[in-house]
Amino acid sequence: MTTERLIFRAWEENDAADLFALASDPQVGPEAGWPPHKSVEDSLQIIRNVLQTPETYALIRKEDNMLIGCAGLKMGKDSCSGKQDEPELGYWIGRQFWGKGYATEAGERLLRHAFEDMNSNAVWCCYYDVNARSKRVQEKLGFTYVRTDPQGDTLLGYTLPEIENVLRKADFDGRRGIRTALL
Repeated sequence: MTTERLIFRAWEENDAADLFALASDPQVGPEAGWPPHKSVEDSLQIIRNVLQTPETYALIRKEDNMLIGCAGLKMGKDSCSGKQDEPELGYWIGRQFWGKGYATEAGERLLRHAFEDMNSNAVWCCYYDVNARSKRVQEKLGFTYVRTDPQGDTLLGYTLPEIENVLRKADFDGRRGIRTALL
């Protein structure tokens, strides 16, 4: 898959050093609910055990073939919907690439993929209440609030309340990749 500025491709083991360069930043992972990577070997294990799953993509910037982040769709019990036919959209971008619209661009493409290619009726997306940037991406994509899980995630040793949102197929304008109400 591609967009105007991005290439979506499977993660490869030789991405480990570039992944470490992005994911070792303490401002990136904790707001998304995961600890900073501690070594290139740590990043390699994450590629092998987490990122090499169906519908999980390395985001590559077309202009220079640089890895800038990750985006994907999770289905079933690992998603916030818990349903196989209503995937969860997830994404993160390296800090040096924040504020350039890459997460929104990646999200729009994956929404189109979920609704048109996978025939999903809804896509869920979650963020931790400390992550204002992720909240803003979800607002731009047209997601609406469903619930707050006060237990959230305790992966980092403290509780991160999780805000869960949904975008229904009927509210998605696949020609433009955004919610029709925003036009």
